[in-house]
Amino acid sequence: MNCCIYRSQKKPGSYLYINEKNNFSDVPEELFKLFGTPEFSFEFDLTEDKKLAQSDTAEVLYHLKENGFFLQLSVLDEAISRSAQLI
Repeated sequence: MNCCIYRSQKKPGSYLYINEKNNFSDVPEELFKLFGTPEFSFEFDLTEDKKLAQSDTAEVLYHLKENGFFLQLSVLDEAISRSAQLI
């Protein structure tokens, strides 16, 4: 599956994955309020056997197929999110 990665200018360490370069039609407008203007990083073919540095490949592929995008939060934001769910 084609995968385009964009980095957040507002949230360092956060990345947005989409299927088609510059096609943000599936991404909710509210996300951009937090994420900021996406900055293109790179494009590659994402397959089930490809290992990603900070995300589970199967999860990314699932969200790309179902939602048309996947948001990878920075490690700090992810830890805060997990902590909030425990409260």
